Amino acid sequence: MWFRNPLPHLYADGDFQIACDHFTGDPDDLSNSPNGGFTYVRSTAATAEFYRFWYAARESHPGMHDQDVLNLIKGDPYIAHELGVRIRFLGTEEFGGICEHGRDLSRVCTMHSNCCIGLRRKIDDLRLMLRDWRRFMATPMRDRRSVTWSVPRNCSLKKLER
Repeated sequence: MWFRNPLPHLYADGDFQIACDHFTGDPDDLSNSPNGGFTYVRSTAATAEFYRFWYAARESHPGMHDQDVLNLIKGDPYIAHELGVRIRFLGTEEFGGICEHGRDLSRVCTMHSNCCIGLRRKIDDLRLMLRDWRRFMATPMRDRRSVTWSVPRNCSLKKLER
């Protein structure tokens, strides 16, 4: 769900930028857990080759989700050293999800329903997010700090427990 324009919050030097299930606090830390709920890619020959490399890696790992394959290859020297693609991970304060989200609604740009099993549960928690956002926007500026997220309510955080 997009709440405000995310573009001003992207890194000028990031070729491939992706939201996270878990953010370590360092946008360059390859131990961040990427989540494809929000991805920004600079269109270059190098990023196109990066996607070809990623796609080929998916074929080497049949049955794995593309996000899991990205987790396996993100540190491959080919990406950074040969292609020159800079991967940057986006902080959960601005690009949050049910797994991990910012507490300050005045900073959030996007939220995604990660860590959520079942379409009905996703829809229910997405509705709650929208309700929370509308409540935040309807609250006078001086009182907005008191508005918080009510999610997750229907979604499971089982993914974090693995």
